[in-house]
Amino acid sequence: MKKTHVEFNKSEALYHQVKDILLDRIRSRAWPPNTLIPTEQELIEEFKVSRTTIRQAISLLVQDGLLEKKQGRGTIVKSPQLVGSLGRLKGFAEEVLEKGLVPHSKLIRSELSDKFYHEKQMLGLPEDAKVLVVERIRFADQTPVALERTCWPEAIGNILVKHDFNKAQYYEILEKENYFLKRAKEKISAINATIYEADLLGIRPGEALLEMTRLSFGLDDKPMEYTQTKYRSDQYHYDIELKR
Repeated sequence: MKKTHVEFNKSEALYHQVKDILLDRIRSRAWPPNTLIPTEQELIEEFKVSRTTIRQAISLLVQDGLLEKKQGRGTIVKSPQLVGSLGRLKGFAEEVLEKGLVPHSKLIRSELSDKFYHEKQMLGLPEDAKVLVVERIRFADQTPVALERTCWPEAIGNILVKHDFNKAQYYEILEKENYFLKRAKEKISAINATIYEADLLGIRPGEALLEMTRLSFGLDDKPMEYTQTKYRSDQYHYDIELKR
């Protein structure tokens, strides 16, 4: 049974009890991401505790990265950060679903052309080959998280263009067509958002982005995907497990 009020006769500190109740509201999405929580005064009146107790409870949740204080607005529920693992080869949609969020995309551009010389070189294709380039904004629920630019050889591109790029999950589509990824090489860099990128992601120009470039190989060890993804650093991070 969920706890809804503090118990003054318990040995547990009142601010810990309040924190646990607020935490439950965040996890159950009674308070959805990016929404304001009640004011300090409203919480004081609800729990019948001091302002110091409320502030201590909120401070703990801010430290845990679950709440964020916004100047002039109040305290909001933070969107859960997406976590990429360097040990697993998976797509953005899989990462979002693992967090219990809903992935979707907004298509910016798609083009099948022989003019993408750098991309052809990365994919090991001849000069006269064509490459499909797809640029999308990637969302977790309603939050724009990343700008994605994915490049594919023409044979794979001809399969993907039959699908709606606002909804398409590339790896799922290709596996149904017997195209399987075996491995990938990734490079991760820190960059700053341009005015154009910031506008698409809903952030300020110059804010930090995490840029990931990935070259993926099929079962025959030939390149089949070259992707550049720029993530909002406040919404995404990588986990690395090291062993000795």
